Amino acid sequence: MPDRAEIAKRVAQAEKLLQRGKTSDALNEYLQVLQEDPENDNVRSMAADLCLSMSRTAEAVALLGDLFERQVALGDAMKASLTYKKLVRHGSPTWQQKFRFGQLLENSNKKLAVGTYENALDDLAKQRKIKESLPVLTRIVTLEPTSGNYLRMGELCSQLGESKASAASFYQAGELAQTAGADASQYYERAYSEDPSDPRIALAYGKSLMAQGQVGAAIFIFEPHVISGNPSLELRDYYSQALLAANRLPEAEPLIWQLFEQNPGRLPQVVALIGQMIECQQDAEAVALARKLEVFQRRRGERRAFVATMQDLISGHRSSPEMLEFLSELFNSSNREGDYCQTLLKLFDLYVSTGNFQKAGECLDRAADVDPYEHGHQKRLESLRGKIPVDRFKVIASRLSQLNKSVPEPMRVEEPTLGAAALQDLMLQAEILVQYGMRSKAVERLQRIQELFPHEEERNEDLQRLYLAAGITPRYAGKAPAPPAPMNPAATAGAAAPPLVAPAPVGGEQADVSSFTRVAEITRKLYHQNNANSVLATAASEMGSQWKVTRCVAAMRKPGLPPTALQEYHADGIPNGESAALAAVVTACQDLAVGRGTVNIVDTLTAPDVQPIRRPLAELGVTSLLALPLADGDDQIGVLIFMQSSERNWHPSEIVVLKTLAEQVVIALNNAGLRRLVRNLSVTDEKSGLLKRASYLDLALAEAHRASQQATPVTMLLMHFGRSAAMIKECGEPAVEATMEQVGQLFTANIRSNDLAFRYDTTTVAIILGDTAEKEALLAVEKLRKLVADVRLPGKDQAIPFSAGLAEAVVRTGYDPVDVVTEVINRAEQALHDALAQGAGSVVALAPNLASAAVA
Repeated sequence: MPDRAEIAKRVAQAEKLLQRGKTSDALNEYLQVLQEDPENDNVRSMAADLCLSMSRTAEAVALLGDLFERQVALGDAMKASLTYKKLVRHGSPTWQQKFRFGQLLENSNKKLAVGTYENALDDLAKQRKIKESLPVLTRIVTLEPTSGNYLRMGELCSQLGESKASAASFYQAGELAQTAGADASQYYERAYSEDPSDPRIALAYGKSLMAQGQVGAAIFIFEPHVISGNPSLELRDYYSQALLAANRLPEAEPLIWQLFEQNPGRLPQVVALIGQMIECQQDAEAVALARKLEVFQRRRGERRAFVATMQDLISGHRSSPEMLEFLSELFNSSNREGDYCQTLLKLFDLYVSTGNFQKAGECLDRAADVDPYEHGHQKRLESLRGKIPVDRFKVIASRLSQLNKSVPEPMRVEEPTLGAAALQDLMLQAEILVQYGMRSKAVERLQRIQELFPHEEERNEDLQRLYLAAGITPRYAGKAPAPPAPMNPAATAGAAAPPLVAPAPVGGEQADVSSFTRVAEITRKLYHQNNANSVLATAASEMGSQWKVTRCVAAMRKPGLPPTALQEYHADGIPNGESAALAAVVTACQDLAVGRGTVNIVDTLTAPDVQPIRRPLAELGVTSLLALPLADGDDQIGVLIFMQSSERNWHPSEIVVLKTLAEQVVIALNNAGLRRLVRNLSVTDEKSGLLKRASYLDLALAEAHRASQQATPVTMLLMHFGRSAAMIKECGEPAVEATMEQVGQLFTANIRSNDLAFRYDTTTVAIILGDTAEKEALLAVEKLRKLVADVRLPGKDQAIPFSAGLAEAVVRTGYDPVDVVTEVINRAEQALHDALAQGAGSVVALAPNLASAAVA
């Protein structure tokens, strides 16, 4: 520990020596003080000044250097800066001193700090001290992260063997070059050569190789990272793109499918892969992938859209027998008989052109089964003569000619005549079948009419027109036909016709013709309904009362989801069932019926299958039940449930009839949708799928009339996108039109079947929401808002501004539908006007002013 008193005495002595002009002696005193007290910076500073005054520069520089180091260590930036400047004036600071001075300057003068670091680097380069240069260059890169500085850092790290740091620097240089629009491939290549294990670097380098057309090299870069570890979504995506570009489709398929499962929005990539497989003649692989996609889309409830996608895909690529066979399966299972027949004919032509006449014959046979009257069948048959076995040829020929020949009727067992009701029922079925292109089935119905009601067309103009529409002429053998044999409903369970006669009696019992006449009446009532809820209500009411059950429930539901529509019938004196209890019973019974086909439970208290729903059944007072599934081909769409408050064991003949009626419920549900479609086809815009404005009032009136009859709500909804004039001026009319077409396609694909969407004006869409009150309509608006959230105008990143106005119609008994529609349209337009005034994103629901609402 230095003696402070002694040191102070020596300093005073040095000052006296200076006053007497003895500078050298004073310097010696100061140096001796420093030896005893090396931390005395004041003495060191005075000693340095004395050395400078005596031209002892080397000693002065050494003292100033020590002083600078100490001041930096103490954090005294101001004094250190002054000392450094004095040091620079009288000598050359070491690279360490320059480095420390640069650190002092970073916060106050970044540019000077970089210059100081650069001087330090120069000194290190002259001294060939590479390792010591790394921290200096690191500070430069931190202060000035330019592409050039990252390149220097990369080179230096490479010399030092720091491969990961070198690769990171070259990668950053490439990123900056790419951002500036320059070619970054050389930087990414250098980064990859330093560290090929970094997925980010591999992705960047691989992308640059793909941009240069070097697909094989890109695959080589991507592959190790995809095979090992957990590659990023972007890396997998580019790897799959590279495989596609190299036509390595089987390897690309699992990757693309995995990406699609994670994001179903990648559907176009899967479809494009199927198309590429077709073009590369990998037909088996294309069909396998298409089948997998069909299962996926069916589970999501998008099978119809999938069928349309496959139809467009196959029409745009080379003719593939395997894919056409797959498409024919889709059409057949979807009951699209017209498309099914046309696909079979394409297959026929393809098989004939390749000399596969056996397959061609099978296609013609199936096409003739669907529509024996298709133009060109006889010519196709002749092209097979002598090229397929004679027996096979005769079978196809008989199928084509059997409906045009007049042959003696065999003797048949008599059956009761069902009268005018049966005739009207058969005519209604035939009319629907003709209308929707199912000609072969329509011919079957008309043949049945000819058998049961010979020469009826001579006095019935409607029947005459029906024969003409189907393209057939009734022929008779010159005598009244023998009464036809009874039909067996069990044998025709898949047909569209309603049961006209009783099933075979059990145990020798005689059929009750009047009972089955009632069945025909129920079917006719089902066919006359215009929407799904009406069909379900009619089914529940008519069947429940006919079979005298306590409750009858008809519901629509897809497996795994809650019921979408439910109608209940209950006997007199029985209260309405609680909606939650009914929904629980529907869900459980349909799940059972899907697996079994028929669920017949005599005692719900002891049956183990219904134990999970024992409480809802008890609330509904159910002791026994019968459940039948509603199935449209392979698609389960709902269930019929017959509930009894006492034990009831259903007779097999009753179950047969109820199964047949369940099939008619499904047909009626389809017909309700088909009729609406046919009614609107002529007014639908092909590109957007929206109805044209010209049909708006007519269909609004029809909906108001239906709502009045059925006491159901109806709501008008107007949705406006952006400002049409401004958008057209900025982006052009074609761009705005294309965007609205995209909006229309989204809406028409996602609204319910009984809703109607219209192109109201350039950027406004109107929707009539049937069976929907204001509260439910607001939920529908939110759903539609989410649908269009990703729609963009070309070149724009922001979503189109969205505003909506809606109004629930005032429907009262006796109100004129014209007045109802006029009032609700005006109110919906005012609601939209208010929403636009409130700003983008606003939704306004305008309640009626009952004083001025529609009146009788």
